[in-house]
Amino acid sequence: MIFLLLFITFLQIGLFGFGGGYGMLSLIQTEVVVRHHWMSSAEFTNIVAISQMTPGPIGINTATYCGYTAVYNDGYGTLMSLLGSLTATFALVLPSFVLMILISKMLMKYMHTNVVQSVFTGLRPAVVGLLAAATLLLLNAENFSTPENPWYFYVSLAIFLATFIGVFWVKVNPLKMIAMAAFAGLLLLW
Repeated sequence: MIFLLLFITFLQIGLFGFGGGYGMLSLIQTEVVVRHHWMSSAEFTNIVAISQMTPGPIGINTATYCGYTAVYNDGYGTLMSLLGSLTATFALVLPSFVLMILISKMLMKYMHTNVVQSVFTGLRPAVVGLLAAATLLLLNAENFSTPENPWYFYVSLAIFLATFIGVFWVKVNPLKMIAMAAFAGLLLLW
């Protein structure tokens, strides 16, 4: 039963996940944590962190890890959990794959028509909204601790602000900022 639910859930996310992987994060979190209770919020935050560090698109990586974790948490073994990974990943990619095959030639032919341009104009605010939701999703107690533990909270806030300033204004390479933030976290929070 969980495999069918995984397939349907990630197929729906694949159909409506405009804005790429980061836009899908809030949809995935709502489905796997809030609606189906396949994992905790802390587990999902860890999955997002691992998905960002793993090569490949974050949406697909997140689906893969969520499929594994959902099946594993449901009491199945490792092999069945791997099947859960494959199910979630396949379901997430399937709508995009089919749509790209069907509309690739038509899109190139009609790209400059008013109807197609209007659709893209309407999708832009939705993409920004999904990206903002993904950002707000990651601003939680698992990532920033809580004010009850002031040291962890203030260190997390300082690392966040330093990373934001470094990438946005100073234009430090994001990969270098990730490495520096990880090192700072090890030093300050260990």
